[in-house]
Amino acid sequence: MSTTPKTASGTGSERADDDLGAAGSQLSTAPKEELPNLPTLGVIGWTRWFWRQLTSMRVALLLLLLLSLGAIPGSLIPQAGTDETKVADFRKAHTFLAPVYDRLGLFHVYSSVWFSAIYILLFVSLIGCIIPRTYQFIGQLRGRPPGAPKRLTRLPAYTTWRTEAEPEQVREAALALLKKRRFRAHRAGDAVAAEKGYLREIGNLAFHIALIVLLTAFAWGQLFKSEGNKLIVEGDGFSNTTTQYDDFKSGNLFTADDLVPFSFTLDKFTGTYEASGPNKGTPRTYQAALTYSKGAYGKDHKDLVKVNEPLQIGDANVYLTAHGYAPLITVRDGRGKVVYRDAVPLLPLDSNVTSTGVIKVLDGYRNAKGVSQQLGISAFLLPTYTKGSETASTFPALRNPVLNLTPYYGDLGVDSGIPQSVYQLDKSHVKGFKDAKGAQLRDNLKPGQTMTLPNGAGTITYEGTKEWANFQVVQQPGTAWALGGALVAIFGLAGSLFIQRRRVWVRAVEGADGVTVVEMAGLGRSESAKVPEELGDLAGILYDQAPGAPEPDDSPEQDDTTPDPQVASAERAETT
Repeated sequence: MSTTPKTASGTGSERADDDLGAAGSQLSTAPKEELPNLPTLGVIGWTRWFWRQLTSMRVALLLLLLLSLGAIPGSLIPQAGTDETKVADFRKAHTFLAPVYDRLGLFHVYSSVWFSAIYILLFVSLIGCIIPRTYQFIGQLRGRPPGAPKRLTRLPAYTTWRTEAEPEQVREAALALLKKRRFRAHRAGDAVAAEKGYLREIGNLAFHIALIVLLTAFAWGQLFKSEGNKLIVEGDGFSNTTTQYDDFKSGNLFTADDLVPFSFTLDKFTGTYEASGPNKGTPRTYQAALTYSKGAYGKDHKDLVKVNEPLQIGDANVYLTAHGYAPLITVRDGRGKVVYRDAVPLLPLDSNVTSTGVIKVLDGYRNAKGVSQQLGISAFLLPTYTKGSETASTFPALRNPVLNLTPYYGDLGVDSGIPQSVYQLDKSHVKGFKDAKGAQLRDNLKPGQTMTLPNGAGTITYEGTKEWANFQVVQQPGTAWALGGALVAIFGLAGSLFIQRRRVWVRAVEGADGVTVVEMAGLGRSESAKVPEELGDLAGILYDQAPGAPEPDDSPEQDDTTPDPQVASAERAETT
């Protein structure tokens, strides 16, 4: 068996394809690019040229890169649809940048004109790329591998030897061998034509289709999504309606009818913490026990919601996002009548759940003279009070809770029509209660203790502490499709990168001296480095079935030195 070393001719791939005919046609479904004849282009010609550029792979990758870069401002700059408060604070702090960001649409990146344009162009590019590739690939699958070129010596991987086996016998052996190696093979004249690696194009098409699915799912989820937060004290419940949320935002096409009908009650919140060591105070158990039901008349079910382990009800996910304490407060007026009794959620200030808030008594309270007034009570809770650390808790659990209360009376401003936070107290129209020394009345209470207001104005009792949990209810359709698209895209991309498409031809003809001449050649994509090795392996197996015959001028002893096909192919690969 002999090989003929080959070097690059420098004439280009198009010249080589022309020399090889159909055998050298593209081993992919990528459309051939044709340089436009600029002087003769008209409107139709320029339109076709623009469409070819838009649907090319490099433009699709460029648009994908631009889409990724365009999403960066949406993560770094406050977004109007997510947090209006942060946007307002940014405008106050950056008076020069805010107008510039407004003009560029950086406060609403994902609904801006430029981001939508990139998104739509990427859609068009992917679809325009997939349709012709799919049509071409189906045609390749329905057809057969092209026949062998006239001169196999032109191919980059080539080997030949002489054998005493009949040509038909060699061709049958080659056909069986190639089919066994999962090649699509058939007889084509005096040769066997085979092709392998079609999964490369399937992976390529799957990657493009998966990107479209992924982008469609993302757009669908953004248009129809809903997201709301609700703070619930132990024993209280929630029904999934827009009026029940503390704050709620949704996509542009969302309607209230899209909400999944369900309700739940917070039975108990459980939180345990590391008691010692470097991680002291770190949560160990952080879970909420719920009783929930689906629909208006659904049966009750019990479940636990943990961090990163949401409760799934239909298309809605209920996440546990925060936790705190709610002191149970009872307020009596000057006549001893209970005018307020409720658990008041306080907001944590640090990792040890030092908490603050306001108790507002708006109706029913009358002082000792029978005058109707409003009460505002500033509250400051230390779950674990330690002497020497009166301003902060030393541990997040309720080991030694102390509640500091500072009461005020007057007009709290809730009837002015101006919205105000339930956790803040407007002191512009209120007065503080005075103690015996004329100072602002304040006192530290432990569970079960009572603060007595001066001049028979009533009492405030700290009866105990409940716990609250904040839940985020997220409803975003299309997440399963997005996940599936991402997985298919990964596997499709891996297939298009690692699977090599290649062709192999085996020709067996009778020589002038009556001895059969066997030629084998292989062709793959330019980046393929496995064709010579694979051809050498195939040639070695076929050589064992059709062993070499001595050359006409050689003696029988010289036949033992005939090169092994695998060795010859390896030498040929190094030369190439």
